[in-house]
Amino acid sequence: MPSPIASLWPITTPSIFILTLIAAMVLLYFGRAPAHNSISSFCRVIRNGLRLASFAVLRSEKRLHIRNREVLLAAGLLRMERDIEKEFQRVERIVQRDMQGYPSLHRKLSEEISRLDQDYSESTEAPPTPPVWVNAVESVADLAQKNGGDSMVGSILKDVHTTIIRQQQTAMAAYRENTGRRHKILGSMMPYWRRLAKVLEEVGSTVNNLGDRAKIIDQKMAAYEEIRSDSNKAAIILHSSSLTQFFIAAFWVLVAMGAIVVNFHLISLPMAEMVGGSAHIGGYPLNEIAALVVILIATFAGLALLEALRITKFFPGIGSLDAKERRFIALVAVGFLFAMAGIESALAYMRDLIAANDEALRLSLLMESGETMDVARSIIPTVAQMLLGFILPFALTFALIPFEAFVHSARTVLGYGLELLLRLGAGLIRLVANLVHYSGSLLVALYDLIIFLPLWVEKKLQGLGRPQESSHQKNKEETRAKEAKAL
Repeated sequence: MPSPIASLWPITTPSIFILTLIAAMVLLYFGRAPAHNSISSFCRVIRNGLRLASFAVLRSEKRLHIRNREVLLAAGLLRMERDIEKEFQRVERIVQRDMQGYPSLHRKLSEEISRLDQDYSESTEAPPTPPVWVNAVESVADLAQKNGGDSMVGSILKDVHTTIIRQQQTAMAAYRENTGRRHKILGSMMPYWRRLAKVLEEVGSTVNNLGDRAKIIDQKMAAYEEIRSDSNKAAIILHSSSLTQFFIAAFWVLVAMGAIVVNFHLISLPMAEMVGGSAHIGGYPLNEIAALVVILIATFAGLALLEALRITKFFPGIGSLDAKERRFIALVAVGFLFAMAGIESALAYMRDLIAANDEALRLSLLMESGETMDVARSIIPTVAQMLLGFILPFALTFALIPFEAFVHSARTVLGYGLELLLRLGAGLIRLVANLVHYSGSLLVALYDLIIFLPLWVEKKLQGLGRPQESSHQKNKEETRAKEAKAL
């Protein structure tokens, strides 16, 4: 016998679904407040955790920023110390080259000045001019004219006049000779004057060079003091300089890598004839490993040379040796460089021979098959390969200078790049935290959307009781107003 409920509501699949949905809405409606609190609390916990993570990342970024600044200033101080040391070494060389001979220079100047003084004293001793003889000649000539009639007196006066004129000519000749000798002495003084002027010019040039070096040292010392004072201006200048140096050094490092690749392919083929082309170590051909070892040995020799010359400072222990030991290391490194350059040049020549033999074999096979081919060989590629094999080790030696700048500047650039990544990561974490926060509000709204029917019914029921509550509130307000008026 069917039940009364079954007769009123037939039990079918849609009806079961509708009943389940209504029951779920009712259950969700009564669990609305706990569900809202759970969603809000869960999203708040995640948001607070993400905000704490963001604060931790920002704090790490701040510490990294301080550390990067310290490293940048320390690198700037080290660079300035090296520059100041080089300037003092230049001043020391100038002083040793020019100023260490100052006592002998002073003695030489004193001797030259004494000779000039002596020659000048000799040039001032000149016989006086005989003005009395001129008057005597004029007086005798007047007497001869007045006594022209007396032949004896005139003859005597004429002889006297002639004698006086001859003596005057002799005195003038002696005077001219003495004047010429004085002029000759003065002329012989000119080399001493020129020598003295040259010595003084050299001294002036040395002093001016020292003055220029002193100005450069003052500028570098001012920059050194500014870096030590930890000023923002110095940090900005060093940061910009490190970025510029990084990109320039990176370019030359890429060029050096290209030279290494060319050098590797230049000597790897003939290395197969020396160490065997079929041998392998760890899956790599032995000839390629041997070619790489030759390049690395040549590079290490160049590094030892630069360290001995104090151009680079990869190994400070070499630069701290005395001059004799560094000179010995430099000579040994130069010998290794020339030896490796000769080996690579010979390997390049062997490569050309191998290529020529392969070409001859190919031509012989073509001739056996009936084909003819004329190939003209030139010595220019052989010479070019040999020169390239000889030059590349020295080129790789000079490439170590920008490589050192690249290593030192990469630390600063990577530090600032990591700092930027941490800052972006902190911002991304805060963004995710805000998304989680607003997603909680969105989940609450979706929850209310699911149980919209019970909420709509609740709202309608609240709307029916609202007029009574409002009239009751209005009566309370009127009663309070009357009591206030009565008072």
